[in-house]
Amino acid sequence: MARHRNVRGYNYDEDFEEDDIYGQSVEDDYCISPSTAAQFIYSRRDNPLEEEYVSEDRAHSNYCISSHQLTGVEKAKLDLCLVRMKEVLGESVPEKVMIEALLNSRFDVQQALDSVLSQNSEQDMKTKDDETMSGGKTTKGKVRDSQTTRVESDVVPKVTKMTVSRKKKPAGFEVPCVTAEENGHNAFTSQKGHSAGDANANMGVVEILPKPAPPSQTVQASEEQAMVPTPVKKSGKTKQQIDVKAELEKRQGGKHLLNLVIIGHVDAGKSTLMGHLLYLLGNVNKRTMHKYEQESKKAGKASFAYAWVLDETGEERERGVTMDVGMTKFETKTKVITLMDAPGHKDFIPNMITGAAQADVAILVVDASRGEFEAGFETGGQTREHGLLVRSLGVTQLAVAVNKMDQVNWQQERFMEIVHKLGQFLRQAGFKELDVAYIPTSGLGGENLVTRSQSSELNKWYEGKCLLEQIDAFKSPQRSVDKPFRLCVSDVFKDQGSGFCVTGKIEAGYVQVGDRLLAMPPNETCTVKGIALHDEPVDWAAAGDHVSLTLTGMDIIKINVGYVFCCPKEPIKACVRFRARVLIFNIEIPITKGFPVLLHYQTVSEPATIRKLLNVLHKSTGEVTKKKPKCLTKGQNALIELQTQRPIALELYKDFKELGRFMLRYSGSTIAAGVVTEIKE
Repeated sequence: MARHRNVRGYNYDEDFEEDDIYGQSVEDDYCISPSTAAQFIYSRRDNPLEEEYVSEDRAHSNYCISSHQLTGVEKAKLDLCLVRMKEVLGESVPEKVMIEALLNSRFDVQQALDSVLSQNSEQDMKTKDDETMSGGKTTKGKVRDSQTTRVESDVVPKVTKMTVSRKKKPAGFEVPCVTAEENGHNAFTSQKGHSAGDANANMGVVEILPKPAPPSQTVQASEEQAMVPTPVKKSGKTKQQIDVKAELEKRQGGKHLLNLVIIGHVDAGKSTLMGHLLYLLGNVNKRTMHKYEQESKKAGKASFAYAWVLDETGEERERGVTMDVGMTKFETKTKVITLMDAPGHKDFIPNMITGAAQADVAILVVDASRGEFEAGFETGGQTREHGLLVRSLGVTQLAVAVNKMDQVNWQQERFMEIVHKLGQFLRQAGFKELDVAYIPTSGLGGENLVTRSQSSELNKWYEGKCLLEQIDAFKSPQRSVDKPFRLCVSDVFKDQGSGFCVTGKIEAGYVQVGDRLLAMPPNETCTVKGIALHDEPVDWAAAGDHVSLTLTGMDIIKINVGYVFCCPKEPIKACVRFRARVLIFNIEIPITKGFPVLLHYQTVSEPATIRKLLNVLHKSTGEVTKKKPKCLTKGQNALIELQTQRPIALELYKDFKELGRFMLRYSGSTIAAGVVTEIKE
């Protein structure tokens, strides 16, 4: 204790020089000493005017209360009513005036408020009349009074109508016509204040907020106030709505967009054919092509040089087969082509379905070599299965590239044999003869790809189009730009900056930078930070575009391949149970209730179970031929109910054809194709 006494009684002036400042440290540039701190402490005793005003007001209030000889209950009631009036009027009206009004109205808050407000309104009008009579001139002694009147008139006299009720009614008031400059800082109405206004309406209180009022104490304006013009805060980043159809015509010089998938049996030469096509078009420079040739020779696969244009991964080049869907872009005279090279191996059919589901048209590549075409076309080959898959997924236009014709010396007989066999099968699959074209080609030699062949053997009997001319002749499908936005995720990866990226094809609608999107089925919202179309940043993208979206405001772990981004106002439905109409393909065992299948939908691959067999339908008319069948066999058209293990985002086929188709596979083969007719849950 002695140590503390010494400190308190210590004379600091003896230890510091004149330049030293008490409390100064090395890091501080200023200080406040104990002796000077008193000037910052407010004391009501130092303000005699306020003390006199407060004491006089309290004395007058006590006199009013004592003069009426109130009981304890009446005093409590008076305090409660006084609190309610202060919540409405604040400090704009003296307490003595409010007490007198409450005592005169027998504690009726509404009547007391009306009398106080009417008195202040009359005083304000009288003050304005006096100012008008005196020509707006005031003496120096009236400066303070005029300022006080102006402050009070900003809060009270503008209120001419008020409803105070203990019932739950919206409280409203009228505001005279004022300029935006005078009323711009007093925004009384806000959406966040509705709940507070309703709660106070139950208490019989209406809040009127002065200038510094917090947003939690707002009130709901009446219908009369809605007529008063109020300033609207405009954001500097206001998104401009675009005319998508007009912009699509302007983009790429008026060329139409077309999504093209390359399909066919393994080793039919799909990657080599399209790689050589891209090289001849100038999309791959000579230096890069020379590099591929040297590397393929070192690997002992010299003939795979052109295939490496699309097969970019080391595993694909080492194994010599396409494993994933390769994607690139090239242009013809009238179209911008998004090229997707699908794998042909049986093990990678799910990847092929992903590519085919995003395509508008297709090129079916077949090997013209003796024995090779038959191996792909017979049972177990991928030529038949790929043809059925693309037709079931909505592709109606097809070009058949009869590849490796140089190995059969461009024989017309071999070409016509292949055309006859394929034509019969494609008609059964649902393709129209006018929508199928047959073109003899040589992917390795580059014959009949970009220009018509100069080979004398081919020119003797073939006078049709080359492959590029046929691609340019495809009809562009109708884009669903008027429908709500839909994008199915095909890949997810982390961005270099904030947020993450998703890639996929926009199936419907359009998107702009800054849009809010909803991800289903996780039901999470995010914001579009950036859009890239073929690795080029753009401000918007529409239906048919393969885009990469940079998203923020959402965790990347909540997004998987197969999820659908949609418009929050018109979301896509997520379910685990739905009904569908299916067409059964060539199956070895009949399908029964409880049959396990693998559901392929867009980029989704989800295990599912056939829960019910509802009806067998007629193929052409769709009429019910048999109810509740016990099994389904080859070639039947039926209505079934499916149940998935996890929720998936689906659309009805009648609303969104692109998002209403699916495939069913079992034990490594495709057993059925279907369309969604009803979403259960």
